[in-house]
Formats: sequence, structure tokens, C-alpha cells
Amino acid sequence: MYEDQGKYAEAEKLYKKSLRISEEVLGEEHLRTAVRYNNLARVYNRQGKYAEAEKLYKRGLEISEKVLGEEHPETAGSYYNLACVFEKQIRYTEAEELYKRSLHIKEKILGEEHPQIALSYNNLANIYRTQGKYVEAEKLYEKSLRISEKVLGEEHPNTALVYNNLAGVYDEQGKYREAEELYKKSLGIIEKALSEEHPRAAVSYNNLAEVYWHQEKYEKRQLII
Repeated sequence: MYEDQGKYAEAEKLYKKSLRISEEVLGEEHLRTAVRYNNLARVYNRQGKYAEAEKLYKRGLEISEKVLGEEHPETAGSYYNLACVFEKQIRYTEAEELYKRSLHIKEKILGEEHPQIALSYNNLANIYRTQGKYVEAEKLYEKSLRISEKVLGEEHPNTALVYNNLAGVYDEQGKYREAEELYKKSLGIIEKALSEEHPRAAVSYNNLAEVYWHQEKYEKRQLII
């Protein structure tokens, strides 16, 4: 409850207490202890304590690999969590490797048309985009988008996220008309599903304003800033 409310200090204290009990009663190699490691790591991650989060995610991963094996869904989740921490620390090579490993397992278990697969493609595309590998990023965003549209529908907030990210790649490659179209599409979904006052709507307004500026559409830009 504390974590969901953003009360991370309180959540951290309780997760630490839970972890100590689990280590004492069940032992450090138990799967439930691994869950406690991951819970505490997640709170550290949300607070920007990436070194602490990395250490605990690695501990949870070691247990998962040992007890469940490298091809288990829980292990795939651990690879994904650690990849996210690497990405935030700008360790893109390590993040890419783990995102790919997680994606490979999930595809085998869930199939290629699943929301988690769409999210994995999106995150891997983010890694490529950040490194300026726009062709690779564009391909994966398009894959993610096809799955999201089919499985979640065109009006889902997660689909809007992929529209926004694909638009960003177009924008960075100078494909401003394509970027504008997708930014508008993303914004329309967010306004409808989440409201005009949502933080994600603010991001979309800013992105659309930027692409108007790139095209010298100053009057349109002025209307939304």
C-alpha cells in the first residue's frame, strides 16, 4: 500500500523487515526470499537508488536461476527488472542483452502476440533509440505497435505509448509529418483514456509542440504551449 501511494521510505522499512524474517525463517536461497529481494529492489529503483536495486535484483535472479532454471517465466521477469536498472544507469549493452534474454523466454512461453511481448519490444527499441540506432528502433516499435493494436486495441494507453515512441524516432530522423500524425494519435488516446491533465498528456503536448516547431508551424505550436 505504501509503495502504491509513493511512500517509499515507509515501504522500504517494511520490505526490509519482511526480508530479514524470510532470510531467518526460510533461508537466503528460498523463492519467497527472492520475492522479498525483488520487492525491496523495486522500491530502491523507484527512488533512484540504482546500485542498491541492482544488488538485490541480482540476488533474486541468482535464486530464480538456481531453483527454477533460466527458461522459467519468473527468471525472465528477473532478467527484465535488472535490464531496467542497467538502462537507467546508461549501461545499454548490458540492458540490451538482458532485455533480449527476457524476450526470448517470454516468446517461447506466451507466444508472439501478448502485451508483455509488446512491452519487451518497446523497451528494447528504447535502448536502440537512445544509442541513435534508429532503423533498429523503428522496426521494434512497429512490431510492438502491431501487437498492441491487435491485443489491446488502438485506444489503449499502452498503445498510445508506442505511438508516441515511434513518433519520437520519426521526429529524430526528420520525418516530421509521420511524427506529427502519431503524436496526435497518441495525444487523442491519452486525453480520452486518462484526461487532459494527466502527466502523460503534458508530455504529448510538448512533443507535438516540438514537431510543429521543426516544421515551422509556429501558430499551431502557440496554440498548445
